[in-house]
Amino acid sequence: MDINVSSEIGHLQGVIVHTPGHEVSLVNPELKDELLFDDIIFEEDARGEHLDMLDIFKAAMPKDGQVIEIVDLFKDVFKNEDARSYFIEQLIKEFPEENLHVIEKELHRLSPDDLLKFVIQGYLEKSKGFTLHPSPNLLFTRDLAAVVGNGILISRAAKKARLRESLMMETLVEYHPMFESVRDNAIRISGHQSIEGGDVLVVSDKLVLIGMSERTSFSGLMKGTEGLLQQGVETVLAVDIPKQRSSMHLDTIFTFADESECIAFPPAIMEQQDNVVALYKDGDTIKSETRHSLQQALEEETGRDYNFIKCGGENRTNQFREQWTDGANVFALAPGIIVGYERNTNTFNTLVDHGYDLMTQFEFVEEFADKEFNPGKDQKIAISFQGHELCRGRGGARCMTMPISRKPLIQ
Repeated sequence: MDINVSSEIGHLQGVIVHTPGHEVSLVNPELKDELLFDDIIFEEDARGEHLDMLDIFKAAMPKDGQVIEIVDLFKDVFKNEDARSYFIEQLIKEFPEENLHVIEKELHRLSPDDLLKFVIQGYLEKSKGFTLHPSPNLLFTRDLAAVVGNGILISRAAKKARLRESLMMETLVEYHPMFESVRDNAIRISGHQSIEGGDVLVVSDKLVLIGMSERTSFSGLMKGTEGLLQQGVETVLAVDIPKQRSSMHLDTIFTFADESECIAFPPAIMEQQDNVVALYKDGDTIKSETRHSLQQALEEETGRDYNFIKCGGENRTNQFREQWTDGANVFALAPGIIVGYERNTNTFNTLVDHGYDLMTQFEFVEEFADKEFNPGKDQKIAISFQGHELCRGRGGARCMTMPISRKPLIQ
């Protein structure tokens, strides 16, 4: 599979996910805030909802499309002794407070499955006294990296609770054969810098959005921008967004549905001014220009008119309620073909008003599971799926996906 993503909406061909496992059942209510969860999740129902979501993906993807579980990649890479040594070294270095150097030899002796269990669930069967917090956020694979063109930006988590995931992703890119084609084009963020994939939106191979959010620092944004501009991106639009839990990433308040249509949370996107900075290269220098709004910036950079569809519709209370339950966080399977939580009914009704056909997950899978899905140029479908347990983790369909291959758009 060719690893390449040149838009947010190209027909999906390859995506990395993580169906929630036992780690979500290890979230103690007293630790949920530290582990970045607003509530505890019922594992069995969350798994079922996630697997149903993947059925939608499989029905919409080409026959050779791949839905890849990230734990399978981790198991593969941990069979490589060099990869294991690299990961364990980084783990000990980044978590000095855990005193993992005491069990370093034991970690090296673990089987790939047992090492992975320790990293994700946080405990060793035969080693009393050494535990880590679980990693329930692995569910949100979007934040681990962003494929941009034929390169990859490896995230570095802002919060300690997710730093292990960043180290695991870095190990995958460095050692797993699937990433060989993008390894030399990897952009790495280090030290106290942070950037997460939920803040990176690929408009085209020439234009990328990066949110400066609660989770993406200014230095991380600039480091990511520098790398992208060196690899052929012409402009990065830095979008300053509220630094708060409810809008932790740009994609929690803004996503693309079609070439010229987006879902936006009005208070944080449509009602903001002078919060966008265009970054571009002039010789060896990165220059900046302030833009009046995100919509104006997109239209200036692409030469295309954009329609911003309101998350939650016109009612103010509905806008806030449905942003809270990821109404703005839709995932595009193809141009105009999007997936989101069914509970955001006002957002879906607004999409219908803008020409989208509404289908449930079951209707879509029943119609397309056994035949090739070839959406028409002007066809628009909004697919709703159940996510009553999944949304407790505060992430929608885009958050739970890391696209690694999309079909290029025909210009």
